[in-house]
Amino acid sequence: MTAFPTIAGAAKLLASKQLSPVELTKSCLARIDAVDGKLNSFITLTAERALADARAAEARIMAGTGRGVLDGIPIAHKDIYGTAGIRTTAHSKQLIDYIPDADAFTVTKLADAGTVMLGKLSTHEFALGGPSFDLPWPPARNPWNTDHFPAGSSSGTGAAVAAGLILGGTGSDTGGSIRGPSALCGIAGIKPTYGLCSRAGIQPLSYTLDHAGPMAWTVEDCAILLQAMAGHDPADPASADRAVPDYTTDLAKGVAGLRIGVVRHFHEADNKVSPAVQAGIDDALSAWKSQGAEIVDVVLPPLQDYQAACWVIMIVEAYALHEKWMKASFNDYGELFRDRVVLGGLIPAADYLQAVRMRRELLSATFAATTGIDALVTAGAPAEAPRIDAVPKWGNLEKASFTNPFNVTGWPAMCVCSGFGEGGLPVSVQIAAKPFQEALLFRIGHAYETARPWRQKRPALTA
Repeated sequence: MTAFPTIAGAAKLLASKQLSPVELTKSCLARIDAVDGKLNSFITLTAERALADARAAEARIMAGTGRGVLDGIPIAHKDIYGTAGIRTTAHSKQLIDYIPDADAFTVTKLADAGTVMLGKLSTHEFALGGPSFDLPWPPARNPWNTDHFPAGSSSGTGAAVAAGLILGGTGSDTGGSIRGPSALCGIAGIKPTYGLCSRAGIQPLSYTLDHAGPMAWTVEDCAILLQAMAGHDPADPASADRAVPDYTTDLAKGVAGLRIGVVRHFHEADNKVSPAVQAGIDDALSAWKSQGAEIVDVVLPPLQDYQAACWVIMIVEAYALHEKWMKASFNDYGELFRDRVVLGGLIPAADYLQAVRMRRELLSATFAATTGIDALVTAGAPAEAPRIDAVPKWGNLEKASFTNPFNVTGWPAMCVCSGFGEGGLPVSVQIAAKPFQEALLFRIGHAYETARPWRQKRPALTA
């Protein structure tokens, strides 16, 4: 077994009985014990549950009744995913003792696939307010340099995957909370099409914009995880009732003949990126062109328009969800969360409705601009990870986000590592496609990822 196996690689070893799920789980637990004190990626470690899951998976595999590629694979869940009998805090004092009666729908699906649950992972408070230093648990840190920010809000998942503590994990994405940590931690992470993965049992932030999805070291591993997570759930009113394709069948098909649109004005004008991020985008475009894709420029509405609609909708809906606690126990929130969300109570209904209308106009404009285009490319984050103590309180309002457009449209989008920049910190490229084209995204991401050596380098994190 390699020191940091991928899901796909470990699955082959498990299926051929060259590796035991118990051995793999103990290896993850040992690494968590050795280095997570520097990362703070876990809020709750469920070692006994993990070993029980691993022993059950091992018994199935030995009996020839394995459940498939995820049987015996250690993962962990963002701590807004409900887990029956296991504390689910949303990284907040408000839920410090909350223990759900039932698993979230996606938690059940992943458990049914045979995964081993190592525990619950750090987030920004209720998936919004961070990095915060006034909560019951410290914020997660970037494993490439622990003085730096891992992004959020799926910060614990990003850090734990990059550091090799877990083979994959769950995240949520309302304005970029899967793709931000994937970009700054140098992993792969996908925000699927709105409605593809149920949000039932996951603490909400914005019903209009919330998405659930997987994060892992490689594009292939994300495809494997999404295969298990996706599916219709009547308990989620937004859940898509459609068949789930096999996301790995065409993974190695390549990009020849595809038309990939680059939204240059997003990252070259609307929010100009760092030299390393720009070099990573250029490198990815060069790789796809050499593999037979046609690269064309696409002009969309300004990045700031998507951000405006996204922010108003998100903050108003977040306030509506938290209004009761805001009035009853305001100071039990961290400063960042309460100061951001309270703004939602000051925005007039007319402005909210205008943002909803603007969202529909942006969606129509995006479809119109992408006629004949298979996928879109821009940055995942504007630069390498900043120092964790230098993240501005209102940074998400000062500069427009590259991830917001695909929450507004509900289109699938993923971040893939595209190299390393200043201080050896990773940079990323973001790829998006039209609704329910996840298999195409995986093809494009996999074609680039396997053409470059970025997956061979891990953070040099020691005990």
